[in-house]
Amino acid sequence: MLYQQLKTILIGKEPFGDILGQEEVKSSLKSALLMGRHVIIVGMPGVGKTTLAKNVAKLLPEIEVVKGCPYHCDPKDPICPQCRSRKSLSAEKIRGEQRFVRIQGSPDLTVEDLIGDIDPVKAIQYGALSLEAFTPGKIFKANRGILFFDEINRCPEKLQNAMLQVLEERKATIGSYSVDLTADFIFIGTMNPEDTSTEKLSDVFLDRFDLIHMSYPETADLEKQIVLSKGKKMTAFPDALLTMAIHFVRLLRESDKLSKKPGVRGTIGLYERSQSHAYLNQRKNVTFEDLKAVVVSVLAHRIALKPSVKFLQKPEEFIEEQFKQISEMYEEQADRGESL
Repeated sequence: MLYQQLKTILIGKEPFGDILGQEEVKSSLKSALLMGRHVIIVGMPGVGKTTLAKNVAKLLPEIEVVKGCPYHCDPKDPICPQCRSRKSLSAEKIRGEQRFVRIQGSPDLTVEDLIGDIDPVKAIQYGALSLEAFTPGKIFKANRGILFFDEINRCPEKLQNAMLQVLEERKATIGSYSVDLTADFIFIGTMNPEDTSTEKLSDVFLDRFDLIHMSYPETADLEKQIVLSKGKKMTAFPDALLTMAIHFVRLLRESDKLSKKPGVRGTIGLYERSQSHAYLNQRKNVTFEDLKAVVVSVLAHRIALKPSVKFLQKPEEFIEEQFKQISEMYEEQADRGESL
């Protein structure tokens, strides 16, 4: 089993190097993986949920698979219909990252997309109840790897019900057909708890998972490290100005007037767009004017005002007003030789 392969890796040197901070999240994920638990990482957009899931895939050891098999069959024990029907199998080795299968939650995602379907042509040739007539879906492509289901609360209830059996029994039922097809995978889902355009996850479905809650970077210094490591670099960005930009985004997150708040992607957006604006104006260093010129474009659509505010003010106006306030604070502290 996959979780057994992770045991020595998880208790050694810090395995989740792609994520800065989030120590409680990392610890919870480690303990869940050690016991082979399915998990859903709950958090706002841009906090690193996908990055963390990909980091788990990197930890998986290199394995030998049937060459060209989309289901990563073991040459000594193939599971998919194609490999089982072939007389000879050639092998190749693949890394954990190559066994990371992503499914994007969507209302139009079907059971057949996820689990598979009976091919009518093959059903005539091999028999309707034969394994050879079954074409496995995306879940089985995650065999011996990571099944990453992004925004799982966007999938319809019918899909949730279909997944119950696969998660619990590794057995797929398609319509009136029952197909036994083993798949060994680690399931990591994500969901945004404040997204209103979603389906309700049933208690029966959630009972199959452990929920791990992930929030914004714990400190401004951590967020600065993330921005500098993940953001593109084009021109010099003064440290004091970057501190101000990060401080502004973090103040927005604390605002009691917002129902939707900007994540780290917003901070990275300010970092990158300020640089490109400076470059287009033939400046070697980012200035306050560059930051001011892009702040509405980067952040206004990443926030949502609460009902008590949104009828009085537009998001663009709110960002401009808040940025003006922090700018004045920044200028006063700069005049006194202080830092934010």
